[in-house]
Amino acid sequence: MPVLEVALNPGDRLVAEAGQLSWMTESIQLHTSTRSAAGGMMGAMRRAFAGAGLFMTEYTAAQQPGRVAFATKLPGQIMPVPVQPGAEYLVHRHGFLCATEDVQIGLSFQRRLGAGIFGGAGFTLQRLGGHGHAWVELSGEVVQYNLAPGETLRVHPGHVGMFDASVSFDITVLRGIRNILFGGDGLFLAQLTGPGRVWLQSLTIANLAHAVGPYLATSG
Repeated sequence: MPVLEVALNPGDRLVAEAGQLSWMTESIQLHTSTRSAAGGMMGAMRRAFAGAGLFMTEYTAAQQPGRVAFATKLPGQIMPVPVQPGAEYLVHRHGFLCATEDVQIGLSFQRRLGAGIFGGAGFTLQRLGGHGHAWVELSGEVVQYNLAPGETLRVHPGHVGMFDASVSFDITVLRGIRNILFGGDGLFLAQLTGPGRVWLQSLTIANLAHAVGPYLATSG
């Protein structure tokens, strides 16, 4: 369960989603609003409806240097991500941890998976753009692929951690009625096509919940 601790000099600012804070020194000041999210209020509303959070919190070192820390929600890794024009990233919905003030965090992709008859959940990606440094959390072991132009990787959606914005992304339906009904791998797959880098995460929240479910107490 790694922790990211960032040292801030007076005037430095760090942005994170509200509720991410683990601890901080006395010199750090907080300011929570919707303005730090890309797209202003409408962008913040889109993020909220997608389940990514409405408010963002700015952490500022006021008179003296200070430190602010963020812990991961699941066992895994915290990855530093250099963001600049021409080097943007798409990250899974709960992957963004924090970033410097000039990094823009916006909603890039949202789709309902199996809505209605299949009762599926939504799939959302966040885009990290602008210029600065960001940190993302990926769960379990992280496996990186470098996709050549036109090379395609099909992945269970829950294992998609992060990828370069140059990678083409789509959701496809698993083929074959027997595969769908008896394969146990779900109905949908994410299709990632190069060129660009892809980071996959081995641990998904759904798989973790399924593994510990039999050991949880139930009422009645």
